[in-house]
Amino acid sequence: MLARPFRLTRGTDYRSVVRRGVRCGGARVVTSMMTTGEAREPRFGFIISKQVGTAVIRNTVRRRLKAVCAEAISDVPQGTDVVIRALPASATATFAELKADVTRCLARLDRTKART
Repeated sequence: MLARPFRLTRGTDYRSVVRRGVRCGGARVVTSMMTTGEAREPRFGFIISKQVGTAVIRNTVRRRLKAVCAEAISDVPQGTDVVIRALPASATATFAELKADVTRCLARLDRTKART
């Protein structure tokens, strides 16, 4: 799981990443990423609305996304904030499908950031 230093905890951080960050959409998740330039570990945040499903389903999706991000920490540059918004299709997705969507978006966002 993700330890405290790897998580976004403040609403202002979520808002700034979603509004000013680079976005990548998929069938199951929408990933936003913003580099802050700070010398710290990357941080991840998750948005799972009630449209995804019941509390049990939302928590399952959140746990799966946290596990995916825990595996991807080494691939994300330092000082980067990532917010992953789960779409309703994520409720029926397997772990492998969620992992493929998130890693694809992180790779695409990393390439986009490198070009700017």
